[in-house]
Amino acid sequence: MPGRALKSRGQALLCACLIALAVACESREREVILACTTSVEDSGLLDALLPAFSTQHPGYTVKVIAVGSGEALALAERGDADVVIAHSPRAEEQFMAEGHGRERTAIMANDFVLVGPAADPARVRGQPVTDALRSIAHAAAPFVSRADDSGTHARERSLWREAGVEPAGTWYMEIGQGMGEALRIASERAGYTISDRATYLALSRSLLLDVLVEGDDGLRNVYSVITTARGRNRTGADSLAGWLAGADGQRRIGTFGAEQFGRSLFEPLAPAD
Repeated sequence: MPGRALKSRGQALLCACLIALAVACESREREVILACTTSVEDSGLLDALLPAFSTQHPGYTVKVIAVGSGEALALAERGDADVVIAHSPRAEEQFMAEGHGRERTAIMANDFVLVGPAADPARVRGQPVTDALRSIAHAAAPFVSRADDSGTHARERSLWREAGVEPAGTWYMEIGQGMGEALRIASERAGYTISDRATYLALSRSLLLDVLVEGDDGLRNVYSVITTARGRNRTGADSLAGWLAGADGQRRIGTFGAEQFGRSLFEPLAPAD
């Protein structure tokens, strides 16, 4: 009967839709969206951490969105990320104060360094970082700014303010891109830039850049993991953030880079369990 066949096809279509919906819901429950600063990805740290997390938590897959800290927090504010790793303390404090985050834990630190060509035309080697920035501006030597609202960009702008310099002119290049690209352009242009040490070391073999300024108090760089208030996968977010701050995650953070570079690239900060 035509009517019975039509009803049967309708039931089959409804069944297919319910199965597709169930699959989509299961996929959403399994997927944890991590928005993180580009330095965490460019340094290779995530490649060392996430496979271990996935092995120990096979119920979850982690989708990484690598952007500047400012954009990572903006994604989370819109509900497009379950977890954030950022290194922009003032922006993170505001994010938490406005109710966009549930838990914030400092998980690791390294330091920023001012890098530039070995010839050092602005003669900044060994200076305090604010003096070095004044020298670069005075010499109008090429300087690459990420200009991407990242944690590194926020620190760079803060250091220029402390130096009493408003950078402008053709020597000051604002690229709107991540740490790896900023280093590549600085190398090609024989210019200066500020980088987290981990990304610089990870890419240093392909760069014509030396560390010229380091160890300054203004160059400490702390990373935090934040579970977000509007994220869709709270359970998965809690699992990932807890693992990063837990004993195994911290051990892996503390040993990352030691074999290749002879020193750990990140200092673990979370308290012991």
